[in-house]
Amino acid sequence: MRRLLGMLFAACFACALGVAPVAADGERPGDFDYFVMSLSWSPSWCALEGDARKSPQCDAGTGFGWVMHGLWPQYERGWPAYCPTAVRAPSRGMTAEMADIMGTPGAAWHQWKKHGTCVGVEAAQYYGLMRLAYERIERPEVLRGLGRDVTLPARVVEQAFLEVNPGLEADQITITCRDGRIQEARICLDMQLKPRRCGADVIRDCRAQDALLEKLR
Repeated sequence: MRRLLGMLFAACFACALGVAPVAADGERPGDFDYFVMSLSWSPSWCALEGDARKSPQCDAGTGFGWVMHGLWPQYERGWPAYCPTAVRAPSRGMTAEMADIMGTPGAAWHQWKKHGTCVGVEAAQYYGLMRLAYERIERPEVLRGLGRDVTLPARVVEQAFLEVNPGLEADQITITCRDGRIQEARICLDMQLKPRRCGADVIRDCRAQDALLEKLR
């Protein structure tokens, strides 16, 4: 199935346009089993990292909620990273065009360097796949409409995604937490960017009953 990767990407663009996890650096591009699309709750990232970096993503009034963290090639257990490739790196224009869904151009650059190099396509195609995956998953509007910070069980966030994405099942999405905050929604996708069951090292949900979900900035 892996050998069909190029054809699947071409078809996609024609339509559009426990064991601890193991990371493997320097693997062969295009050799993986499925994707994980990671959506980050921007207010949490800002509180944990972005504010200290003075990231423009965290400026008042930006209104970022679920931003695309990345589209990660994944093995059934573990993942490739920083794959050697002769493919040309993305231009500044390419990364700037991704800021509307990723928060900043720098985030787009980092994702290409760490994960995009392992997909086996050109940078523009990788960013196109990211945007297509992002557009195919509805983000719960109810969470964006919060007028104040709230604490809630992480499973409530998962349920909100399931309700607005009728084809999505509980074993295809996981909610992660960090330092008591809702951090990310990770959705597992097959080579055609359709939801599929997550691998054992991705499927584990945050079990917090009182995770903080900050309001939009």
